[in-house]
Amino acid sequence: MRIVVTGGSGLIGQALVSRITADGHDVCVLVRRPPGPGQARWDPSEGRIEAEALDGADAVVHLAGAGIGDKRWSPARKDVILRSRVDSTTLLSHTLASLARPPSVLVSASAIGYYGDRGDEELTEGSGPGTGFQADVCRAWEGATSEAESAGIRVVHLRSAVVLSRQGGALAKQLPLFRAGLGGRLGSGDQWLSWISLRDEVGAILHAIDEPSLGGPLNASAPSPVTNREFTSQLGRVLHRPAVLTAPPFALRLALGRQLADELLLGSLRVVPARLTATGYRFQDPALAGALGEAVGR
Repeated sequence: MRIVVTGGSGLIGQALVSRITADGHDVCVLVRRPPGPGQARWDPSEGRIEAEALDGADAVVHLAGAGIGDKRWSPARKDVILRSRVDSTTLLSHTLASLARPPSVLVSASAIGYYGDRGDEELTEGSGPGTGFQADVCRAWEGATSEAESAGIRVVHLRSAVVLSRQGGALAKQLPLFRAGLGGRLGSGDQWLSWISLRDEVGAILHAIDEPSLGGPLNASAPSPVTNREFTSQLGRVLHRPAVLTAPPFALRLALGRQLADELLLGSLRVVPARLTATGYRFQDPALAGALGEAVGR
């Protein structure tokens, strides 16, 4: 199988490319810099892409996009976050639709932020969109695949939860504090946190490629979401450190900005992987304790 990947230098992309290679498949990574072996050039900001690298591929996995929690959400940063997703997806979708030999499937990244802050409501792929910046971005992001879908390509919108890894993402930012015994819950700690291990995130992507019945939204989330309070407690146990402090909402809003803090840290998302489960995906890390142990190397 020949698979083309965007965002191959990111946390998920690197793990995916390693797994694809280990499984004996051919992989081509689209990069913005001068390409090396196994790479091809694209620049979504300029609308440029080496279409010949995509022609004849069996599958395309699109993971590119600016980090959503890396900086405060100024108007300029929010525009970067939105444009990096919509422009790159529009370019890729248009190019795939015009190929003589298009791939059979496009797995295009999205996020559970699509659902917005929903309290205790259990959310499946059939749940409607929420409100807020994340939800708006995800709707536009998913909508940008329309040309590929119209061309008959099976498109899977991978709505990813928080990916657990010590190598990057939210967990990597938390680990220094927790290891120093300064970890604790965010706000009340009652908000739901949906998560997935890095190896199950990669597994879900490969499952989406291999399972022909999958199209449209797919929740890449472990089957056991937890509250922030439980997550904090479990991480403290895994690291053998106390985790009894509390970060009050006003402090989080002051440090990160109100909208980012409210949506990413204090918002509640209780997401379940209904379609992964229904199509027979077997999680390697279904429970949080094991997933955290794996993620931190214990």
